[in-house]
Amino acid sequence: MKKTGIMNIINAVVLTGFTAYVLLDAFVIPRSYEKVDKSEYAIEAEETLDESTAEYTEDGYTDSTTSIEFTTYRENDTTIYVADVRLSKVDSIKTAFANDTYGKNITAKTSVTAANNNALLAINGDYYSARNGYVIRNGVLYRSKSAGDEQEDLVIYLDGSCEIIKEGDITAEELIEKGALHVFCFGPGLVSNGEVTVDGNDEVGRAMASNPRTAIGWIDDLHYVLVVSDGRTGESEGLSLEELAKFMKGLGCTVAYNLDGGGSSTMYYNGEVINNPTTNGRKISERSVSDIVYIG
Repeated sequence: MKKTGIMNIINAVVLTGFTAYVLLDAFVIPRSYEKVDKSEYAIEAEETLDESTAEYTEDGYTDSTTSIEFTTYRENDTTIYVADVRLSKVDSIKTAFANDTYGKNITAKTSVTAANNNALLAINGDYYSARNGYVIRNGVLYRSKSAGDEQEDLVIYLDGSCEIIKEGDITAEELIEKGALHVFCFGPGLVSNGEVTVDGNDEVGRAMASNPRTAIGWIDDLHYVLVVSDGRTGESEGLSLEELAKFMKGLGCTVAYNLDGGGSSTMYYNGEVINNPTTNGRKISERSVSDIVYIG
């Protein structure tokens, strides 16, 4: 009995240690897989803002290639920040990894990654490193392993159009052949062909009903909206997926997609975070994330 008891203790210690390692490996230990090589981008990596014609206004920004108009909404006891973006070319909508590195648990605050890439406007991305699914950024395929047949991804194509696909219907390699510029693997899709595609049941197994949210929407030719809502505070409750989808449709989105939310939800503009990111509502602070979507 004494020997059996000792073995039980040893087994328990080993199991606890293994479990701790698995959790650390999944969420803490950084692993660098590939440094970004901008020479591989489908579109040449360059600054696309025209500083010679730049005009900063109280409500946004304009130059000869880019227009950004900000509006703050108050709906469902929630503050929602909307950047209405019109571009003259698709290469103005970009993505960046934290520390310019594709990997696991490689993270930085949205504001830091935005500043490092000379972004004018940025939101957090899909936090690809904490989940499975296709990863295509700037026309480069980083991950082709599927998260499952029903996983919904957002595709931004080289012509500027957007589409929501299911990974079971098309491979990542086929998306590259079709001209995919960026593919995000969070979800779900919110609006497709101008119609809301989620309801209250889509919250099950995902998160609390009301949360800070981040979304991207496509209205028409090179016309997008970047949207972030506050949440989890006394001043701002947060949105359900259905509420977010209806809001995006109300903005005129033909396609809209849910990105990483909760404590990750951050909007950055011209050197400052303009929303109130929080994980638990007790402290307003940015969460470090794996990637951003930006204009710059």
